[in-house]
Amino acid sequence: MKRALVSVSNKEGLIPFVEGLIKQGIEIVSTGGTKKAIEEAGLEVTGISEVTGFPEILDGRVKTLHPNIHGGLLAVRDNADHQAQIEAHNITPIDFVVVNLYPFKETISRPDVTFEDAIENIDIGGPSMLRSAAKNHASVTVAVDPADYGAILEELQTSGEVTKETKRRLAAKVFRHTAAYDALIAQYLTEEDFPESYTVTYTKKQSLRYGENPHQQAAFYEVPIGDPSTIAKAKQLHGKELSFNNINDADAALQIIREFDEPAVVAVKHTNPCGVGVGKSIAEAYKLAYEADPVSIFGGIVATNEEVDAETAQMLREIFLEIIIAPSFSEEALAILTEKKNLRLLQIEPKTIAADVANRIQSVSGGALVQQEDHFGFDNAELKVATKREPTEAEWADMKLGWQIVKHVKSNAIVLAKGNRTIGVGAGQMNRVGAAEIALKQAGDNVIGSSMASDAFFPMSDTVEAAAKAGVTAIIQPGGSIRDQESIDKADEYGITMVMTGVRHFKH
Repeated sequence: MKRALVSVSNKEGLIPFVEGLIKQGIEIVSTGGTKKAIEEAGLEVTGISEVTGFPEILDGRVKTLHPNIHGGLLAVRDNADHQAQIEAHNITPIDFVVVNLYPFKETISRPDVTFEDAIENIDIGGPSMLRSAAKNHASVTVAVDPADYGAILEELQTSGEVTKETKRRLAAKVFRHTAAYDALIAQYLTEEDFPESYTVTYTKKQSLRYGENPHQQAAFYEVPIGDPSTIAKAKQLHGKELSFNNINDADAALQIIREFDEPAVVAVKHTNPCGVGVGKSIAEAYKLAYEADPVSIFGGIVATNEEVDAETAQMLREIFLEIIIAPSFSEEALAILTEKKNLRLLQIEPKTIAADVANRIQSVSGGALVQQEDHFGFDNAELKVATKREPTEAEWADMKLGWQIVKHVKSNAIVLAKGNRTIGVGAGQMNRVGAAEIALKQAGDNVIGSSMASDAFFPMSDTVEAAAKAGVTAIIQPGGSIRDQESIDKADEYGITMVMTGVRHFKH
């Protein structure tokens, strides 16, 4: 008679599966709550202590860590020496392992969880049995996911055994599962920002039609325990399925909108902001964001930090947009926007994000770069007026807006702001004056009286001169160049006020 060891915390589909195994003449061995559930269903089950000849001890911490279990799992069936040894020790082979683990993720997700509760929900025996069975998958069928029960039973009912291909697939799934489980425990216990090995785990959220381009395959993964104010946890209220580029751009929009406490609207194209507006209402903020660049916003993504109302919705529906992100939508706004069949509406609360969110990981050939998120904002900077002229109140406001946005623009980056909105964005250029020229050209006549923000220092005074000749009256930049004084002198020459922050905001 073949033997199956069954011990699960997730009892979904358990009883029909066990019934199916018993009908195939398989003996069931079980532990604790699983054994009780099987007995209550009126099915025959052997207790683990009957197999080990030893009682469960230490509050159940030790029950399956025994040679009678692991010998039965690890013995190679066509190895005569192995078979002689288990026979000598009266060890019965175990042919099936059905195990899923203590709910560690669910435990640490509770807001009231204690450290002691978390530790007690670290499974030891379960991963050990899974790994033993998966290692010896040529002889042992191992199931860690109730979704696989049906396929196992179907093969047993059809041919009386599970195929080698299925056993290997299930074994690989086990090692992914235990690796993810251990990674989550390591993350929970690790206090170092950058430990000697960096272990992370993600869960597949959805397959994507394709990646950045149609010839690239892709999928979307999320962290096991995620902040509700992330793209991965967004609630899609309407529209087509999100694409790879949609998700990437939406994340960029969300990063930017978090900069603001007052009503704000951000328009994003290819992860760069193309228009940002701040107002007394979302409707006012949207008008300003739209006016910032009415060309680039077409086909873009719009994010707000307050509810979208009917007035704003009417304006939003007038142009083609891929996605609208907001904390909420009024009933009237939903009725208006859902008339557009393909428009994606995402509900996310951006203000709940913690300042100390996880590090950002960027893959490179053969490895990964890991760094802290750039949460350094305008209020964190030690601002220094480097020129003779002090900024006006309006210039301070414009410089603040530009500084909030420029750190989200691909380097080299220049942002022009005026009157609670961006008026020009120069992104991703190989030199700084080139970025400035793009922003100045986009601003047109609006550039007069505007403020310029730069993500890094000016290596020469040419950018200052170009800004001055166009009509810029205030500049905010990190400083730190050995030629800072040249830029300061040039600003003084044109009567421009210049503020140094001491902080660079490169974004590659």
